[in-house]
Amino acid sequence: MKLGQWLALLAIVAVFYIVWQLRQLLLLVFTAIVLATAINQLVRFLQRLGLKRGMAVTFSLGLVLALLVGVIWLIVPPFIAQFQELITLAPLALEQIERGTEWLRERSGELLPEFPGIDALLQQIQIQRMTLLQRAFAFFSDSISALLELLLVLVLTLMFLIDPKPYRQTFVRCFPGFYRRRVQQILSRCAEGLGNWTIGALIEMVFIAVLSGIGLWLLQVPLVLAHAVLAGLLNFIPNIGPTLSAVLPMAIALLDAPWKTIAVLILYVVIQNVESYWLTPTVMAKQVALLPAITLISQIFFASLFGPLGLVMAIPLTVVMKTWIEEALFKDILDRWRKPPTNRKNRKKRHTLPFLHLK
Repeated sequence: MKLGQWLALLAIVAVFYIVWQLRQLLLLVFTAIVLATAINQLVRFLQRLGLKRGMAVTFSLGLVLALLVGVIWLIVPPFIAQFQELITLAPLALEQIERGTEWLRERSGELLPEFPGIDALLQQIQIQRMTLLQRAFAFFSDSISALLELLLVLVLTLMFLIDPKPYRQTFVRCFPGFYRRRVQQILSRCAEGLGNWTIGALIEMVFIAVLSGIGLWLLQVPLVLAHAVLAGLLNFIPNIGPTLSAVLPMAIALLDAPWKTIAVLILYVVIQNVESYWLTPTVMAKQVALLPAITLISQIFFASLFGPLGLVMAIPLTVVMKTWIEEALFKDILDRWRKPPTNRKNRKKRHTLPFLHLK
């Protein structure tokens, strides 16, 4: 290899190394792009109704903010009240379990393990106070970091939503001049795919919320509307979200009647199986044309690569990668690759790739 080729190779390796080191920041930027694309669906709808873009953006942001405030007002206060009641009744529950254990020991005569009382638990907490303080400090620092990342995502989302053209043109200029028009087309396809994914995700969230609300209403579990909304929102997080959404209704059902806890668990298992094996494959296959196995593999891959945020953004990342692979690799290179002629006149063109002649 010549010196220039070695320098080019080193430059490519350096670029990949820098991208790898900045992968978390790039994922935050991508998250902002996804949010801006999702809100832009509403903006474009309002523009088709006759509003100018500035008014459409303002109205869309106001609507999103109002929905967030409404959801927080609907979920947080009643859950805080129920959590305080749960803390109040927890010692009574521990005492009842301890009495039940003593009763079983007396009746059966078997050696059952002693159940630690509240005093023993408090002693263990005092012994582990340093560990608890360290964990509390780590939780506080992680929370501050998460808030700063959230603030960065929100600011970038506003920038991308208000005036997306300069950022798009800057990205396009990173490609050779002959391929820039094609990059514009691929970016439009990516935006269309992300918009379809947004619609599919909203359909799934509404489906889960409605089914959860109906089931909890039939079981007479308190705070049906709050639990239903929370289940729909947490369904946005693959695999982990549905599990978390079942914890609070099970805990609150335990305060009402112990048998309702098992009933709520069965209800959520049934709903998630219906969603996983029927709704998600049907909706996503129609909206973004993703195979179920590809969806699962992408979730595992991006979760191991980027952590929890990678799991949340797994499907949008897969949609964008799928679009670039189909358009740039398959259509522009592999589908146009022909076997070169063997005569002497065209021998010089033997190693020419088809995408180099795109206009």
